[in-house]
This record gives sequence, structure tokens and C-alpha cells, in this order.
Amino acid sequence: MPQFAVDGAELIYDDEGPRDAEGVPLVFIHGWTANRHRWDHQMEHFSAGRRVIRLDLRGHGESSGGAARTVEELARDVMALLDHLKVERFIPVGHSMGGMIAQTIALTHPERVERLVLVNSISRMVYSRGRGLLMAASARVPFKLFIAAQIHRAFAPGYPRQEVREYIRASAATPREVVMTLYDAMRDFDVLDRVGEIRVPTLIVHGCHDIQLPVKQMLRMATHYPDAVIRIIDAGHELPVEKPKELTAALDRFLSGPQAGS
Repeated sequence: MPQFAVDGAELIYDDEGPRDAEGVPLVFIHGWTANRHRWDHQMEHFSAGRRVIRLDLRGHGESSGGAARTVEELARDVMALLDHLKVERFIPVGHSMGGMIAQTIALTHPERVERLVLVNSISRMVYSRGRGLLMAASARVPFKLFIAAQIHRAFAPGYPRQEVREYIRASAATPREVVMTLYDAMRDFDVLDRVGEIRVPTLIVHGCHDIQLPVKQMLRMATHYPDAVIRIIDAGHELPVEKPKELTAALDRFLSGPQAGS
């Protein structure tokens, strides 16, 4: 299992698919408390014909390292890994917090981003009253109970309970310091007034049942993008695992569309 040392962390990553493929590499970035396996379906599908890279962000999954204080720090980790792998141009695909990281990369390194894909993500964090109450209660309830409440909210009604429990278990393995510090980082994240600078073709995919980051927040973001395609899918916030085939199909259509990277 490959790993890369950066700024006190050991990042675990996967780098699969042909190096001489026609399209530029896809770089999959997971969200808060998650890990690189959120992208299993997409990795299997796209690695047949394109180079695909994913990582566990610092403090998540199998990667070590303390809590990042800002989304920008996580973006720097991703770019350090891509520099190490000698990847010049690529397409970042970010879910939730990973989409915040992807937008940060597109703004700070526009010359290296071929296209951009945002999945259940936004450009300015606005917490609902319900989620705000959950966060306020986090200091007074057991950590695992807090995580369970967050993950239950992330899935659309009807998603298999046993699978939800597995995601709760995986998320609860993320250190509390990492979880709470990144909550503050996401709360402070705001690039809404700058996303008009992102001139590359952008795919925005969102679950219509997302109550963590509601569709109306995504639409406010989308209106600022000069070249965006929007896809709404019948899912909650965890679209990559709730409806993996639908998400993969949307990516396929976007990558094969006009001005596709080559």
C-alpha cells in the first residue's frame, strides 16, 4: 500500500490505471470523517481506461497526522502528493469537504486543473439549525453518539441500516480532535465570491435528499460558476455510496462531453 510523508503525516493513497491513457488523471477526494473507499465504485470503473488517484486525508482512514486547521492545509497535502507523483494536470473530484478542497485547488492552481467535479458540496458553509444544535451538543454527548447522529442524517430515508452502521463505525475511528477541528475549518470555509474565477468546465452533482448541505445551498453556489452542469440524483448526502452507478454515469457523460481533457 503506497504512502507519502508530508508535513508530519503519512498519507495512504491508491494510484491505479494506465499511465499512458488519453485523458488526464482523476483525483478523488473524500469528505469529513470518511476515507478513500467512498470512491470504490468509481475507482474500479475508471481505472480500466484512465489513471485514477485517491487518498485518505490526514487523520482519516489509514493516514496518520494531526488535525488540519484549514481546508487550505488539506489542499496543500493533496497538491504535495500530486507533485510527488509527477501529475501536472488533473481533474479533482471532491465529495462534501472534499469538494471544498477541490475548489481551493482550482483557485490556487488553475493552470493544473483540467475540469472540476463537485459532489454534494458547497462554496460557503451555512449550517442548518438542526446541524447547529448537533454541533452545540457535541461537547456534552459521547463522541460515538455524536458521529452516529451525523451519519444517520447523511443518508436518504430507506438506506439499509446495517450499511449505515458500518459507515458510523468507520467514521467513529476518526480521532475526535480531527473531527472537531475540521468542523471549525468547514464552518470558516467561504469561496462563494471567488468561484466565478474558476473557468474550467464544472460538474455539480447533488443528492435531492441532502439535509447536511441542502440543494438550495448548492444552487446558490452553482449560479456563480460560469461553466457548470448540474445533475440532481435521488440520494442523500452520501451520494458516492448511496447511488454509485448513477454518479459514475454522470461522470462518464461529463468526461466525454465537449472540451473533454486529453
